[in-house]
Amino acid sequence: MISKGCEQCAMGGKMVLFVYGYCDQRDCFYCPLGENRKNVNTVYANEREVTCEEDVLEEAHRMDALGTSITGGEPQEAMDRTCRYLSLLKDEFGEDHHTHLYTGITGGRENMRRLSEAGLDEIRFHPPYELWGEMHGTEWEEILHVAREEGLTPAFEIPGIRAEEEFLEFLDEGAADFCNVNEFEMSQGNYRRMQQEGFELQEGHMSAVDGSKAEILDAMGDHERVYFCTSVFKDAAQHRNRLKRMAKNVRRPFDDVTEDGTLVYGKTYADAARLVDLGVPEEFYTVKADHVEVAWWLLEEMVEEGDLQDGELVEQYPTYDGTVVERTPLA
Repeated sequence: MISKGCEQCAMGGKMVLFVYGYCDQRDCFYCPLGENRKNVNTVYANEREVTCEEDVLEEAHRMDALGTSITGGEPQEAMDRTCRYLSLLKDEFGEDHHTHLYTGITGGRENMRRLSEAGLDEIRFHPPYELWGEMHGTEWEEILHVAREEGLTPAFEIPGIRAEEEFLEFLDEGAADFCNVNEFEMSQGNYRRMQQEGFELQEGHMSAVDGSKAEILDAMGDHERVYFCTSVFKDAAQHRNRLKRMAKNVRRPFDDVTEDGTLVYGKTYADAARLVDLGVPEEFYTVKADHVEVAWWLLEEMVEEGDLQDGELVEQYPTYDGTVVERTPLA
């Protein structure tokens, strides 16, 4: 089963809102957060550091977000921020803007009520790994029912460390609506501790951990309300589709959008007057402080014919920071 939130994520339509970097109650060896996210009091909307609420709305508009996935941190400040951003997004985009929260704490009834009133649709609980198999009769079972009573859709979202049939029991009992299992991954933030725990990368993979996928699929994969999200799918579908949505919105008339959702254009340090002399239409270039960005095919032609001495082709992400993927010199 794929939830509405996951459907939107697969389409690249889910903005990722990271609200807080501190985790007071947990120290999970598999936590994937890197240095710029772990133990920092910083908000990120996708790759963009948020300095004001308007940044969140701008980023959502930048990608035509269908919804928002919220994660990060456990203190009360994280809850306050989350509720504020939920209300902000619902006011801007309306009730059709689907929101879900990934959390490693139970929170209690008052927080479930606050989240629901602020506009949260779905809440995905991530219980501590050491409690897997022993959650019945604990706060982790109770909070599922509390969340539903307060108008939220309760679910589980867990890393694919190993198969655990207790999650299936919660689904069959009607306590949780679905269970998402994310393929177990190594990242820059966790690989040292993961190796200390005996985990290794799959051969030929940059992030997927060896050993757990087959066991999980065998034990849990046939359940109609379990969804296994692979690391390949996250990169090849979710991330790429999000980039494509951004590229469609931010591209200039002369930017070329690739199949991966990156933007390609030409860059030259020639004087803009030279392009005017060569008859380049003004819609095919833009003047920056110390260079000119121009349609790559025109720049390539002008360099080949000797009209310009040199330049380069630039490929970059359509993200707020505009990370450059590749530069190809022309001469």
